[in-house]
Amino acid sequence: MKLILKKDVEHLGEAGQVVTVKPGYARNYLLPQNLAYEASAANLRRIEEEQQRAEERERRDYLEARRRASILEGTTLTFQARAGEGEDAKLFGSVTSADVTDRLNQEGLEFEVDRRQVELEEPIKALGSFEVPVKLHSDVEVVVHVNVEREAD
Repeated sequence: MKLILKKDVEHLGEAGQVVTVKPGYARNYLLPQNLAYEASAANLRRIEEEQQRAEERERRDYLEARRRASILEGTTLTFQARAGEGEDAKLFGSVTSADVTDRLNQEGLEFEVDRRQVELEEPIKALGSFEVPVKLHSDVEVVVHVNVEREAD
């Protein structure tokens, strides 16, 4: 029996895939659990149209992310922070991904950067220059330079 999967099914296939299964498996498990539907001609056309729309949406998202990356390219942010004495002084506090996001959004960009897009592994707790990756799309990442300077007393 031919079915189109609505959701990913382990050891069978991914959503949108046409699979052939035994009638009992389809009738007793896949159809009642709403994991698949019959592969009729109309349903096959519908799934093909949905896949085309998804591909087009993915392409638009990728192009938009590339455009945004070109805007962010070469961006440098400077933070003033209180720090201890000495060359390798630690900050009293830290610069987090939320701080970087807020500063980017204050830069007057034509789009908002989400905090989850800023991939700062751990908060910055020292003076100096750092490279912070910003992931705008699964295939598009841009580096923002962050300088942390000692706050003038």
